Amino acid sequence: MARILITSALPYINGIKHLGNLVGSQLPADLFARYMRGRGHEVMYICATDEHGTPAELAATKAGKPVAEYCAELHDVQADIAKGFGISFDYFGRSSSDENRAFTQHFAAKLAENDLIEVVSDKQVYSNADGRFLPDRYIEGTCPNCGHVGARGDQCDECTKQLSPTDLIDPYSTISGSKDLEVRETKHLFLRQSKLRDTLDKWIDSKKDWPILTTSIAKKWLHDGDGLRDRGITRDLDWGVPVPDMPGKVFYVWFDAPIEYIGATAEWAKANGLGDDAWERWWRTDKGADDVRYVQFMGKDNVPFHTLSFPATIMGSKEPWKLVDYIKSFNYLNYDGGQFSTSKGRGVFMDQALSILPSDYWRWWLLSHAPENSDAEFTWENFQSSINKDLADVLGNFASRVTKFCRSKFGEVVPAGGEYGDDEKALIATLNQRLTAYNTHMDAMEVRKSAAELRAIWAAGNEYLQNAAPWTVFKTDPDAAAAVIRLSLNLIRLYAVLSKPFIPDASAALLTAMNTRDASWPDDVETALNTLPEGHTFTVPEVTFAKITDAQREEWQEKFAGVRD
Repeated sequence: MARILITSALPYINGIKHLGNLVGSQLPADLFARYMRGRGHEVMYICATDEHGTPAELAATKAGKPVAEYCAELHDVQADIAKGFGISFDYFGRSSSDENRAFTQHFAAKLAENDLIEVVSDKQVYSNADGRFLPDRYIEGTCPNCGHVGARGDQCDECTKQLSPTDLIDPYSTISGSKDLEVRETKHLFLRQSKLRDTLDKWIDSKKDWPILTTSIAKKWLHDGDGLRDRGITRDLDWGVPVPDMPGKVFYVWFDAPIEYIGATAEWAKANGLGDDAWERWWRTDKGADDVRYVQFMGKDNVPFHTLSFPATIMGSKEPWKLVDYIKSFNYLNYDGGQFSTSKGRGVFMDQALSILPSDYWRWWLLSHAPENSDAEFTWENFQSSINKDLADVLGNFASRVTKFCRSKFGEVVPAGGEYGDDEKALIATLNQRLTAYNTHMDAMEVRKSAAELRAIWAAGNEYLQNAAPWTVFKTDPDAAAAVIRLSLNLIRLYAVLSKPFIPDASAALLTAMNTRDASWPDDVETALNTLPEGHTFTVPEVTFAKITDAQREEWQEKFAGVRD
């Protein structure tokens, strides 16, 4: 049994996330966590809300609430929505926790001891209209590298060039839109990442199995232009982890947020009445974490901080902390010919999605269309087609046809009679090959390939049932029809087990209908197809997946179109 530590990028606190955010971090992480648990491994899946920084302050002000109160409320909202999507966190923490404050200050102190923190008189942008220093992400302008309009003060999303606010052409405040900006001098702490450039470069080179997307972004930040820059890790703000001996300063949100992975695990231990050894065995290599496999999930915009800045923090401490083993990164999911937009009401956000369809519909489409190798696009036509063909016509139809036919001819019981013949043996051989491929893709975190293999497993059962035609065979040979149905009922249970990582609610409903709690992952298909014995009772399930009608599709397409430019 392996020990698997899983983290997904922390969702920011200032609102409800859209489907692109979901498929880029929490959802594939949950898929992997559920699969690994199903295979019998010990899993710790950790996430939290990212609560510090200017966006939280501004969102709280807009809501008319103190920032701490606002963050507490939004944490609960995000936790409830994640639960609605079946995200199986072992713990969902908060970056504003006492634990994260202590860890953040601890790492800063260790980095300072190791000559990796420098006090720098930095020039930062001050907005006279807003009466405040502007954090990097609240300054936008034209990218000096590629000319993209709307580049942020820390990075251009178009070319991924790392920037400073003073690099931008024609900058403006995104808070007020004002261009009345001036550069003022202020002292800040800088993490001397450049001193670790070679160490980070060799470490990334050693990760031969990482996705190309992950390593290419990391290498770009390491070597483009001047290479890896030292980065400021403090800001002139009130809300955040205080910097000891520097009044009015807090740690930059991108410094403390990844540390919350550790903090949230400590929060989990405390919440469960456990001692430090409970979290240390996941994070301290001198306390047992040397045998942990640590996997991170995130969108491509988060890759630089997780391949460079956070590892620099861990390495620079010179303490025995667990480093990530694998980073699964994703491209962007776009929406129906454009981008998701909160301000324009464009696209489907997580709470809205759950208000119109159960979570498994969304989970299946998002995972089977995950933006792994390139950006992907959500369209209502594709969504409708995928749900109707994959879930309703293939999986749901199989369960309905088998159970209803059995009830009409044999009752709600696994029928006796007949033997498995050549067709059944051929199906078992096919499914064993498919199962091996499915496991291989899931182990490798190849999300789309895993979904395609699972669908092929469902389809193989449908093809077998159609060719075996028990409704016809029953007329002349009831025992032979009974053998087909017995195998098919066991297939429903097998499908429920294998489908759980993708569609957990439907899986649970099918297992309940099959009157079994045996959800053990199969070592081989033949054994699995003899799990429900003759005489075992079941019930006919409710409609597993209802088809999406054209009227529904048109209604939703209009509802979530937003305000067009």
